[in-house]
Amino acid sequence: MKYVFLPYDKILVAKARELRSKPTAAEKIFWEKILKSKELNEFVFLRQKPLGHFIVDFYCSKLRLAVEVDGDIHDTVRDRERDNILRQEFGITIIRYRNKEIMRNPGKIQRDLIERIIPPLTKGG
Repeated sequence: MKYVFLPYDKILVAKARELRSKPTAAEKIFWEKILKSKELNEFVFLRQKPLGHFIVDFYCSKLRLAVEVDGDIHDTVRDRERDNILRQEFGITIIRYRNKEIMRNPGKIQRDLIERIIPPLTKGG
């Protein structure tokens, strides 16, 4: 597989580093209990990854997948615009989960993520 460099705004590096050092409770659970689980160990995710002019919460280059962990107050119009730019300019798929969902039922979120990224086994051989 050929490595493809995705450009990013270098000004965002310090902000991303700061965000990594102060994760929200939901981000911490997502990182420690979901992404670091044995079912997902073949996928390397980075936290607070600068991409273009944005910082995504979690990013897997192998899958070209960004996962966003959203709080209660979120600008859905702006999020859709941002998602469209990341998809059109970089070919990145974005999955969003709400903080409350992660906090309430991390197992359900983990199963959903696994279903979305790991192809189902073919039935009947």
